[in-house]
Order: sequence, then structure tokens, then C-alpha cells
Amino acid sequence: MRKPFLSGLLVATLLTFPAFLAPATAEENVTSTPVTVYKSPWCGCCGGWIDHMRAAGFTVEVNDLENLDPVKRAMGVPEQLESCHTASVGGYTTEGHVPASEVIRLLTEKPAARGLSVPGMVVGSPGMEQGNAYEPYAVVLFSDARRPIVYRQY
Repeated sequence: MRKPFLSGLLVATLLTFPAFLAPATAEENVTSTPVTVYKSPWCGCCGGWIDHMRAAGFTVEVNDLENLDPVKRAMGVPEQLESCHTASVGGYTTEGHVPASEVIRLLTEKPAARGLSVPGMVVGSPGMEQGNAYEPYAVVLFSDARRPIVYRQY
């Protein structure tokens, strides 16, 4: 009689194991990586991207600067891939309105690259939403060693 009781107790304990004690998912581990953003103090769309990243679970530190060129050069952003803001996350650079899902993918896959960019100011990208307006765009993976490649098309 004792075995069924103990087996039942074990099953009940495992079924009620609190979710907060369960290990974090890979995505939760990745989104715990802090993001440091460099942007103009007057840029509203940058604030939209920051809100997008925070909504995805990232902690974001914001640095307002009047001249972002030195940051972009130091972080290795090619001129043709520039946008309005530059961020550092997990040893990578992100430039512009890169979707949080692609930052998560970058941090999970860890490719040999400098980072990701959404060049320009693309309507419909995170932070650049304008109602139902939408322009197709590419998220570009860039490095020092090779030409930029399309990481994901939207």
C-alpha cells in the first residue's frame, strides 16, 4: 500500500512543480543580455525601437549623443549600412531598426560577424510603424572579413 501512495505523491509533486523554479528558456537567457543604444536625443523612431526591444524582454540602456559618427566608426558599421541609431548587445553591433527576433537569433546562433543592420529608415520596421504602411526590407549581417549578406527578408 505504501508504494502507490509514494508514487502518487511523487507524480503530484512533479505536476505542481512551480514554473518559476523551472530553467529559463534559451530565448529568456538571450534576452537577459543587456542592450546599450546610442541615439540622437531628438529621434522619436529610436524610442519606438527601444520600446520594441523592451517589449521583447531586453533591458536597454540609452545614451543620447549629438554626433553618432564616432560610435558608428568605433563599432564597425559600414557607411552604406547606417541608420539612425547604433546598439551594442552581446558583443555584436546592431544598426537601425533590427527586429528583436533577429537580435535573438543572432545571439542564439552566434555567427562570426560584426552585427546586423536595417539600413536607412524603413517604414514598417520596428519603431518605424506608420499605420498599415509597409516597405519590404532586409536585415543585413555584416563583418569585417566579407561582404554583407541578407540575414532575413521582411
